[in-house]
Amino acid sequence: MPISITLIGGPTALIEIDGFRLLTDPTFDGPGAYQLPHVKLEKTIGPALKADAIGPVDAVLLSHDQHSDNLDNSGRELLFKVKRVLTTEAGARRLGGHVEGLAPWDTTQVRDRDGNTLTITATPARHGPAGIEPLSGDVIGFVVSSSNKDSRPVYISGDTTWFDGVAEVARRFDCGVVLPFAGAAQTRGPFHLTMDTNDTIETARAFPDAVIVPVHTEGWAHFRQNGEDLRKTFDVLGFGPRLRLLEPGVPTVIEAP
Repeated sequence: MPISITLIGGPTALIEIDGFRLLTDPTFDGPGAYQLPHVKLEKTIGPALKADAIGPVDAVLLSHDQHSDNLDNSGRELLFKVKRVLTTEAGARRLGGHVEGLAPWDTTQVRDRDGNTLTITATPARHGPAGIEPLSGDVIGFVVSSSNKDSRPVYISGDTTWFDGVAEVARRFDCGVVLPFAGAAQTRGPFHLTMDTNDTIETARAFPDAVIVPVHTEGWAHFRQNGEDLRKTFDVLGFGPRLRLLEPGVPTVIEAP
């Protein structure tokens, strides 16, 4: 069963699966600067779609709430207009309201009126190298599994680098589509906070026949790599046919093998 993905910008994508509509890390502000406690982030490209143009959403999958390149001011406003918001346990406490917190490997379900369901599993994520957690905070990814037996799970990595937690996701789930948060984000130190080209290749190897659909590659000054870097790397190493780069604002049908 094919799915449709519309890249809105940065980590924000609308994913349509079996009639359900899911939104990842909502960022709808225009270009500008964001001063965080220890670093300033600069957004260079606005969203391909405005928040009020995306229509109803069944759930927001928020990998974490503390960084503006994953949840900006407009994104925060949107959270309280949607049915469900799933994020880290710490993020749910900070955001309050109807936001639901999940620990890695926790599951929940989204249902429609016809009895169809999506099972959403929170997955481990590490926002940088080992030891980064006190600085970057908690992060999760998500695996989305449909009750439709013709569908394969979809993996959304969240802000993470390649580490044992991502490898464990690959051991547990036979995902047909994988959305790695790439871009090799770099802020305060000589290390990456999200997947670089090497990490994305490792992820492609771990999910040996999945379609790789990267997000989080454009739109912020602290992203050190982009979609073209991924394209070159995948082509050189023979993974090119499995890579799908999205055009912002254009719904793209992705069919798992």
